[in-house]
Amino acid sequence: MRNYLSLLVFMGSMSAAGTSAALTLEFSAEVLREEVRSAAIAGYALPIGPFDGQTVPSRMVEGSLEQRAFQLDAPGVTTLAIMAPLRDQIVAAGFSVVFECEARACGGFDFRFGIEVIPEPDMHVDMSDYLFLSAEKDGEVLSLLVSRTSLAAFVQVTKVTDAPVPDSPPKAIVDLDDEEAPREVVAETPGAMGIMAALDEQGRAALDDLVFDTGSSALAEGDYASLKEVAAWLDANPEGTIALVGHTDASGSLAANIALSERRAEAAAQALIDVYGADQSRVSAEGVGFLAPRAPNGTEEGRQKNRRVEVVVTSTR
Repeated sequence: MRNYLSLLVFMGSMSAAGTSAALTLEFSAEVLREEVRSAAIAGYALPIGPFDGQTVPSRMVEGSLEQRAFQLDAPGVTTLAIMAPLRDQIVAAGFSVVFECEARACGGFDFRFGIEVIPEPDMHVDMSDYLFLSAEKDGEVLSLLVSRTSLAAFVQVTKVTDAPVPDSPPKAIVDLDDEEAPREVVAETPGAMGIMAALDEQGRAALDDLVFDTGSSALAEGDYASLKEVAAWLDANPEGTIALVGHTDASGSLAANIALSERRAEAAAQALIDVYGADQSRVSAEGVGFLAPRAPNGTEEGRQKNRRVEVVVTSTR
């Protein structure tokens, strides 16, 4: 069988000579797709132990973050066969392994949803077949997550390196005596693709214009283009059903966040039914708390992106 090589390069810290060091990982299978996320300065909760019954032990690190997910053309190849050479390369590059585990020993479902993972379809994790590794070297940290399907392997690589702290933003003055409740924006603007197109092509979409009172499940009054598009999609697909799924950032306990996210999804669903005329029998509401982030929770920007309600097509019958 012919092997295809893929080179993955992360820029590291500055060397004594003033040139950037780089970490290069070599895959033994062809890369079918790749997703890249990066931030000039961000926080990352580096897992350092298995799920302990309440949470995944982690150490918060800050710096320049780059996270990549790869889908590899590797039918029949085991997760260990993918992970082992990558582990060897990381150790050879001078990293020390801090923690490693396999699915059941990691904590299965609880570990998977207690760490930061790029969402499907870019990164797939089989709950019963994945391997995880954390490593560090001279202030840099690295984690690997490997899983697979019957036809492909999936690798997520997260690396945080030292980065200069950015200049402080301009100061703002807040009137604490203002009686008007602050508003929490779930996200800033609707997605560029459009809700209806996203539901047709991807089966899901974020309702990025919904606004809730801070810490509340009450949906602020307003004309929401995203809900109007969801109602239009239901009209255009009379056999289709949907679920509105609430998401939160990682502030607070999992139980509290799941409850809040479900109430927000229910509020959005009620508005969809009452204001935009959707059929109640075709709409459900669920909440997953902070278990499916779409951005790191170490920054306010990331936390704001994670606070959202999504619509998911559950059936087209």
